[in-house]
Amino acid sequence: MRAIIQRVSHAEVRVEGKPVGRIERGLLVYVGVGSDDTQEDAQYLAEKIGHLRIFSDAEGKMNLDVSQAGGAILVISNFTLLADARKGRRPEFTRAAEPDTANELYELLCEKLAGSGVMVRKGQFRAMMSVDSVNDGPINLLLDSKRLF
Repeated sequence: MRAIIQRVSHAEVRVEGKPVGRIERGLLVYVGVGSDDTQEDAQYLAEKIGHLRIFSDAEGKMNLDVSQAGGAILVISNFTLLADARKGRRPEFTRAAEPDTANELYELLCEKLAGSGVMVRKGQFRAMMSVDSVNDGPINLLLDSKRLF
């Protein structure tokens, strides 16, 4: 599984113009599920995301995780994170999981994040979504459950 984590002051996702998920301060997380991903990958990302110390403490140092900072998480499924654009101009998506598997692991990730006590909001799986956010920092991190980077 791959994820882009952004620290945001607020974020909202809409489907057909209607809001389906909104958070104030917290993390906007785009998640792509690979064809070889398992529940262990979802567990790894949930633990990593939930404990990233990327929020400032009273001294201005990035020392707090999202829960300690009183934030929330908005999770958006995004199969394009598994794109391979090394050849040609059209990305290939052969590494992305089939929809049923991807949805199962996406939901598991969200469940694990919520189980850590942080409020989790979601986009709509397989929908065309419009996402608005204000990146705070900017802070952006890339994670890969296979630890490829």
